[in-house]
Amino acid sequence: MNPLTGQDRTSPGTGLRIVRLANFVAPASGGLRTALRELGAGYLAAGHRPVLIVPGERLTDHTTEQGRVITLPGPLLPGTGGYRVLTDRRRVAALLESLAPDRLEVCDRTTLRWTGVWARRARVPAVMVSHETADGVLRTWGLPEGLARRAADALNTRTAHTYARVVCTTEFAAREFVRIGARNVVRAPLGVDLAGRHPALRDPGVRARHARVGETLLVMCSRLSVEKRPGTALDALEALLRHGRRAVLVVAGDGPLRARLELRARERALPVTFLGHVADRAALGALQASADVCLAPGPAETFGLAALEAMACGTPVVASASSALTEVIGAAGLTAADDGGSFADAVRSLLARPEAERRRAARARAECFGWAVSVNAFLAAHDAAPRAFGTPVPLPG
Repeated sequence: MNPLTGQDRTSPGTGLRIVRLANFVAPASGGLRTALRELGAGYLAAGHRPVLIVPGERLTDHTTEQGRVITLPGPLLPGTGGYRVLTDRRRVAALLESLAPDRLEVCDRTTLRWTGVWARRARVPAVMVSHETADGVLRTWGLPEGLARRAADALNTRTAHTYARVVCTTEFAAREFVRIGARNVVRAPLGVDLAGRHPALRDPGVRARHARVGETLLVMCSRLSVEKRPGTALDALEALLRHGRRAVLVVAGDGPLRARLELRARERALPVTFLGHVADRAALGALQASADVCLAPGPAETFGLAALEAMACGTPVVASASSALTEVIGAAGLTAADDGGSFADAVRSLLARPEAERRRAARARAECFGWAVSVNAFLAAHDAAPRAFGTPVPLPG
């Protein structure tokens, strides 16, 4: 079926049709793809009719566990490791017109920001989800702090004026909007699959595959791109080895920096295993649960789903102190300055705690972030409450 007919293939009902748009979603994407899937499934379970539109290699239209998913052809972005974008505005606008959404949710603050204008003209309440801080990303790409801040403020001012609401997953993410005086910012945390990620996934066989007896097993689950700063994990491993700790690093993830990181590991004889994208969620969970420490070096993270998944598996986290993970991990891990030595120091401090204690703390903290809480918070941002909580109320703007 051609999706431009707009025929809704989800079950009919009284819920709202929540159309979601996202760019920069690749087959090997991690956190964003997980969030889109879990939120869509939650919207569907709450009695609404979610439709997700993402770029792909070709036109597709499927009914899935997260509702209807439509891919429109989008070109590959060079040097991004598989990201595609929706560049045909006329085609996207035509699809939106045919779908006649009750609510619009946009997960791209750059190339899809024009949809806020479309939504206003169509009188469709729209929210923008801030999955990253603009100034943080700009700084990781090399812009000086002052210039990054000014550029981010200009971008965020336009975003706040264009959309009815801006959804931020942490206080950290909200600060750059508070800084410009935006009054339409709401908080909605992301979540973690507490059943699918659990300490019981710990597997001695998986651990033995990657680390010898007496070695510290470090894991990093991350896209290997500039803004994620994956090189910091290798720096930390090198610092640990230099100070006499036996340690190995397993990297689950892919991206444009992979070849460079692999070359560096070979040249310096670092014990690093690059798994690439791990599509098997059970296998990834077993790896996370079998590790001693998870490293999350991305300085622009506004939530950190991979780190939260590791915590749900009972594995503590060392994260960038520049990111939002300070408020996410709580006492279930430590944060460090953005250099390998600081990360290594934090790893040693974590490992000095009794193992049972640090693993209990990690799981307990993760249990504060179930997906049900997240789904309800996002629906509240849409004024699209679950059926059990009454009839949706129109969102202003």
